[in-house]
Amino acid sequence: MRTKMRLLGFRGAAVKPLNEEAAAELGAELLGEALVFGVGGLCLYLEYLRQAGQGRRREEHLDRALEELRERLEELRRDLEALRGRGGA
Repeated sequence: MRTKMRLLGFRGAAVKPLNEEAAAELGAELLGEALVFGVGGLCLYLEYLRQAGQGRRREEHLDRALEELRERLEELRRDLEALRGRGGA
C-alpha cells in the first residue's frame, strides 16, 4: 500500500497518537454510531419481513376467494344444466 501511494504521489503524514481520553471518546462515539446503525438495519429487516408476510396473507386470501367463486360458478352451471334437462329453461 505504501508503494502504491508513493507511485501516486501521496506522502504519508505522521499521525501523533491520541491521548487516552480522546481515544475513549472516539471509541464510545464509534460504538454508539454502530449501535444506531445496527438498530436501524434491524428495523428495516423486520419491516421487510412484516410486509412480505402481509403480502403473502393477502395473496392467500385472494386465492381462497377466487377458488370459492369458481366453485360457486360450477355449482350454478350444474343447476342450469339440471334445469335445462327438465325443460324448465
